[in-house]
Amino acid sequence: MNVAIVDGYSTGATLAKRLARAGVDCVHVQSQPDIGAFLLRSFTPDDYVLDLGFTADLENLTRELARLRVSRVLAGTESGVVLAETLASALGLPTNDPALVEARRDKSLMRQAVQDAGLATPRSTVARSARAAAHWYAVSGLDEAVVKPLASAGTDGVTFCGSPEEVARAATAVLATTNIFGEPNDAVLVQERLHGTEYCVNTVSSSGEHHVAEIWRYTKRIGPSAAPIYDFQEPVAPTGVDGKVLIAYVRGVLDALGIAETPAHTEVMLTARGPVLIETGARLGGATGPDVVDAHLGPSQTALAVTATIDPASLHTRGTPAADQGPVLRWVDFINHHPGPAHPDALTKIAELPSVVAVFPGFTPGQHLAPTNNMLTSPGFAYLVAPTRQELIEDYDTLRAWEHEGLYTSRY
Repeated sequence: MNVAIVDGYSTGATLAKRLARAGVDCVHVQSQPDIGAFLLRSFTPDDYVLDLGFTADLENLTRELARLRVSRVLAGTESGVVLAETLASALGLPTNDPALVEARRDKSLMRQAVQDAGLATPRSTVARSARAAAHWYAVSGLDEAVVKPLASAGTDGVTFCGSPEEVARAATAVLATTNIFGEPNDAVLVQERLHGTEYCVNTVSSSGEHHVAEIWRYTKRIGPSAAPIYDFQEPVAPTGVDGKVLIAYVRGVLDALGIAETPAHTEVMLTARGPVLIETGARLGGATGPDVVDAHLGPSQTALAVTATIDPASLHTRGTPAADQGPVLRWVDFINHHPGPAHPDALTKIAELPSVVAVFPGFTPGQHLAPTNNMLTSPGFAYLVAPTRQELIEDYDTLRAWEHEGLYTSRY
């Protein structure tokens, strides 16, 4: 079996590794001429039998993949979604609804498609200038807004605002930069700021059937630049009250966006008026540790994606994941408070905490670390697993105390 992966970065790198381990020959395709270091550092060339790199000529690329007898084309990360689905469609391979491909990347089109399906979405507009963004907010009647790029991921370019002036500044900053995938931001999304509890639901769809792999509850804090930064995430039982509500809503979102044959990472705010969409990516959730999830929570989204690729029929006999009755699990993002060169002893010190089962660094020794103000400036993350919540929280509190003391840039 031959599978093409477009932009095999972030969790896409683990997908390629697992497919290769299962005997699948993986071919790599790059969606853009240049890939940022943030993504490129996760790439593992040895997991591919062939790396085609970037090819501007779509027809030639399609012919080459046909010649290689590729039977599936998958996106490794967000930047690869459109090209992967376009290639799969051109080759007549299983993929999502081609008519909605842009709605699976452009957050404004996404919101409209979901709203048209009768599901709750935040009030929003697309602005191509800071002045237009500020004017919309001024007449919207909203107390708070979120400004962000139209087609990025994570917390890239996301800013919370409470005045037209703040909206204008945030929009100016977005329009002056590229997103984390190197794509120009020629417009911004200005959106109602939702209040409630934020979750992500990771799914894998096959033949139009949506299989839930993981539900995580986010805890975030506001960074020094008024942008949200990840604090920690905890798993949520699919069979619980919130889990059932989220699953029903997300399945409707996936249908509205034409997602029928791929993984999806959907972020939802559970508000007083019910679940409201933040955004959906038609790909794996990024920057995860599937091995840890498999060991302590159940089959990860990556594991289900491999199953959907090599044995999709077996997915349809899979029941709803059982309620979590195992040890306490928490995914903790690192937060740096002190600028300076990164010191390698930090990772060793973190790994020695009793509940830490895996550490995923986001830096190399000696690299300059800025204070964390978004996902890109986090020094990495770790998974904590403990028999009791109290034991886990003790280690979490210790880590946060060390960070305030200068864990990542000081010698211990």
